[in-house]
Amino acid sequence: MAGVVDGGTGYPRRLTLKRPTSREMELRFDQVRNWIGSLEGLPPTQVRLEWREVRHRSLGTNLLPWEAWVDSPEAAAAFIGEGASVRAFRALLGTTRREQPALLPWLARKPLQALKHAADWASLLRVVRWLQESGRPGIYIREMDVEGVDTKFVGRHRKFLSELLDLALPPSAVDSTKTGVRNFEARYGFRSKPVLVRARLLDPQLALLPWADGDTGQDITVEADVFARWSPPVSRAIVVENAINFLSLPLMGGTLAIFGSGYGFEKLGGARWLNGCRLHYWGDLDTHGFAILDELRGVFPHAESFLMDRQTLLAFRHLWVREPTPAHVELSRLTADERELYDALRFDRLGENVRLEQERIGFRWVRHALARLAANGSSPP
Repeated sequence: MAGVVDGGTGYPRRLTLKRPTSREMELRFDQVRNWIGSLEGLPPTQVRLEWREVRHRSLGTNLLPWEAWVDSPEAAAAFIGEGASVRAFRALLGTTRREQPALLPWLARKPLQALKHAADWASLLRVVRWLQESGRPGIYIREMDVEGVDTKFVGRHRKFLSELLDLALPPSAVDSTKTGVRNFEARYGFRSKPVLVRARLLDPQLALLPWADGDTGQDITVEADVFARWSPPVSRAIVVENAINFLSLPLMGGTLAIFGSGYGFEKLGGARWLNGCRLHYWGDLDTHGFAILDELRGVFPHAESFLMDRQTLLAFRHLWVREPTPAHVELSRLTADERELYDALRFDRLGENVRLEQERIGFRWVRHALARLAANGSSPP
C-alpha cells in the first residue's frame, strides 16, 4: 500500500524466481515443463515474465523464464487477490490528499488499519477538520455539530481518532499530559462528564434546605469541585462503600456520610477541609477493602478504619463468603492490627479467600460501633 501513497515508488519490483539447474532440467524435465506452464498461465497484467535461451548439452536450446516482475501496486494487489482493497485504499488516499494531507504518512504506515475504517473515513476527517477550526472547544462532544457524527460515533472511534488528531492538530490544541481513551475529552479540549460526590448530612441540625426535616433532603450529589469548596460544619466524616449502608446510617451530630466508589479517591482529594475532620473508612472485610483503605490514606493519612477488625470478622463468621480475586500486594499504610488481619486474609490463615461484606454485619453491631465513635470524641487525631 505504501507504493500507492508514494505514486508507485519501488516499482517495477522483481520477484524471486528459482530457476532449475542444468541437472534438474535433465533429470526432471517433465516437472520443469510443468513449472514453465504454471508461470505462462499467470495473467500478464499481474506478472511480467522475461525469458532467456538456455543451451543444454543433451536437451539443446530451451527458452526459460528468467525474471518475473510486478510493474505496479495494482498488479501486486491483483496477484495476491487484493485488487478491491487497493481500489478502496486509492479512494481513501484521494480524499485524504484533498482534505488532510498531513495524514498521508500515517496512511503509508498503517494502510490496513485505514481500510478497516473505510466506511467511516469521510466522517472521521470531518471531525479532524472541525477540531482544527475550533481549537480546544470547551463543550461536550454531544454539542459538536458535524455531519454524520454523534456522541456514539466518537465513542467507538476514540482510540483511532486520537492517532489522527495527534498528527493533524497543532501542539497547542493537544494536552499531552492526558493519555488513554478515558482522557480523550481532556486531551482535545472537550468538557468531560463531571465527577460526582454523593454525601448525606447525618446531623438534623445542619439542614441543607430550610424545609429539610430531620434526615429528609440531606442526601445530595454534587460535582467534585463543588464538594471541595463546600466545607460543611462537621467534625466527622464516614466514607461508606455500600449504598444501602450509606442510606441506613442513623442520625449523628456533626457527621457527614460519603458514598465511596472503590479504588480512586481523586474526587475527594480536593476537599482539604476533610483534614480537619475525624475521617473513617468502612469497606468490606477482605483484602481489597484493606487495599482501598491503604489508598485512601495516601490522600488523607489520618483516615481510620471502621468495623474492619478481627473481632467483627469473627463475630459474623457464619456470613463469610469467598473473595473472588484476592489482593496480595504489600500495603504500607495500615496499622499493626490492620496489617495482621490483612496478612491473615491474603495468606488464607482464617480459611480460603475469606470475605465479610459490610452489608452482612448485623445493624445492632453497627449502631453500637457508631455510639462508641460518638463517645470517643470528634477532633481529628
